Amino acid sequence: MNTSPKTLESALEAFRPITLGEMDAIRLMYRIDTKYLTTAGTLERLLADAADRGYRALQTQGTMISTYDTLYYDTAGLQMFLDHHNQRLVRQKVRTRTYTDSGQTFLEIKSKNNHGRTRKKRTAIRPSAFGQFQADPAAQSLMEKYSALEAEALSPALETIFRRITLVNPARTERLTLDLDLCFHNRRNGRDASLQDAVIIELKQDGRAASVMKEILLRHRVKPVRVNKYCIGTTLTDDRVKHNRFKPKIRTIEKIINQELSSL
Repeated sequence: MNTSPKTLESALEAFRPITLGEMDAIRLMYRIDTKYLTTAGTLERLLADAADRGYRALQTQGTMISTYDTLYYDTAGLQMFLDHHNQRLVRQKVRTRTYTDSGQTFLEIKSKNNHGRTRKKRTAIRPSAFGQFQADPAAQSLMEKYSALEAEALSPALETIFRRITLVNPARTERLTLDLDLCFHNRRNGRDASLQDAVIIELKQDGRAASVMKEILLRHRVKPVRVNKYCIGTTLTDDRVKHNRFKPKIRTIEKIINQELSSL
């Protein structure tokens, strides 16, 4: 990526840290989620502006950049992928996630209703259950309560590894995740792909409050874009799946990366 680890660490030194406990206490009751796409070259400038405006950065295990290893599960026919592609309003995604720095592993079920609201339920599981959650009693219990699918019908589909920076504004009315170095590994065909210098940003804000971050993103010409890691990663690693709806997303990613490279 264009922003070297040392440069990124230097940019993060300007932030006052916030702990995980403090972050967990932030409740956005009328939450609005918006995703953006930019590049590593723009990331450093965004961080500088955010630090100047008093944003704090989540610090865990002594670092402000955390590594996530996420494994998405699906049916043999990729029902969850196709539900998203076909714009089904009510849909789910099931994944296991390991926070590499701490070693904690969770099963997560993300459900979207016909009003566009997303609800996430998760439970801690044994690290050894990352690739086969069905063997974990806590995971089975969560699936029985919240999943529309049987646990036995799911198997590993796509693994996504990335690094994340998490910011929160001084008023604690918005959180921001910045995901970089995104790499994909298709567990079913062995193919790999990456988003190169692309950075996926997700802004979670209290719908009643003004957003300083939106002003910062607008200043740097970073525009909203609907992008889903599982769907993009699957499209990039499996040319046999139905993916007409995701082709424009991939072209947008390529365009943003190429524009950044041509400006260097």
